[in-house]
Amino acid sequence: MEMIASGAYYTGQYRNLFQEIGYTEQQINARIEQTWSDLFDGAEDVRIYYPLGDDMGYMLDTGNLDVRTEGMSYGMMMAVQMNKKDVFDRLWKFSKTYMQHTEGRYKDYFAWHCKPDGTRLSQGPAPDGEEFYAMALLFASNRWGDGPAPFDYANQARIILRACLHQGEQGEGDPMWDASTKLIKFIPESPFSDPSYHLPHFYELFALYADEQDRPFWQEAAAASRAYLHTACHPETGLSPEYANYDGTPAPVQRHGDFRHFFSDAYRTAANIAIDWEWFRRDEWQVGQSNRLQRFFRNIDVADYRRYQIDGTPFEELSLHPIGLLATNAAASLAANGPDAEHFVRLFWDTPLRSGERRYYDNCLYFFTLLALSGNYRIY
Repeated sequence: MEMIASGAYYTGQYRNLFQEIGYTEQQINARIEQTWSDLFDGAEDVRIYYPLGDDMGYMLDTGNLDVRTEGMSYGMMMAVQMNKKDVFDRLWKFSKTYMQHTEGRYKDYFAWHCKPDGTRLSQGPAPDGEEFYAMALLFASNRWGDGPAPFDYANQARIILRACLHQGEQGEGDPMWDASTKLIKFIPESPFSDPSYHLPHFYELFALYADEQDRPFWQEAAAASRAYLHTACHPETGLSPEYANYDGTPAPVQRHGDFRHFFSDAYRTAANIAIDWEWFRRDEWQVGQSNRLQRFFRNIDVADYRRYQIDGTPFEELSLHPIGLLATNAAASLAANGPDAEHFVRLFWDTPLRSGERRYYDNCLYFFTLLALSGNYRIY
């Protein structure tokens, strides 16, 4: 049982992989502070956060010039990890004001993208935003305490989680989790999932803080997601598809494209698995999986990262987000114990933030990896 009880949730101890390879605490902390400063207050071709008025702000998807629940909820998680309450509250107020539905089939869900002025571009939600919003809000409640609405963080998190499981029971709409498999959906209406949405380490914590009657579901969802990732990740390469059916097989081609392959969304799967291992250590498979993925990428130059079939067959198409992929390959070192783990930590440390038009997604993944590998992506 030692393995099961040795995660950071039980011990309060978080590995600092940068320190393990020889960097000092001072160097590491300076790097984190500088990176935060670059992303939230830096040069125009690097920053991804912009304040709006006196009390709001947004994370800009610089490739599409829109604001997405993915980035907004990521920004809130970054802010609570960094103890930046002002930024957190600004992002949350924007999300609450412009993105969260107050009625109809999507009540309490968030429109997945809008313009920087808050005008909605789509009404539908994307569940990866909702789960990050809920977790960031619970951490904020535990770190800073609750204030008056909408800064009653724990209550706001429970409203979101309630909708995720129960939408449609009293009328129109659909839940974000499939009731029979306990797996998160790609969108509420879809009959398939997205492996990179699976965050069993979050569900373990939702099982502590959600409405009491839903806590057993979240415990089951954590176990179901861990098992699902075994089937969604290729047994030799460790690569997972963008979208996958509930049995883990790649989902059929969609009207908006072919997502049976390893591409941008799928990068996150490696980091999610590694952080679940760091926090809870409930699934020994995660170690071998992380080793497999790093072995696949070890001899591929970052500039040559591309789209792959999950068996590793490369496409002509280069990755749109090579720095993001490097970041998640490095995050896998939290779980990996193979010969490539240190290589990816060093390579990541030696790689700067991405600048330019496509920087948003890469730099979100970059900052989470910087926090995770330094032992600063923590449970509050």
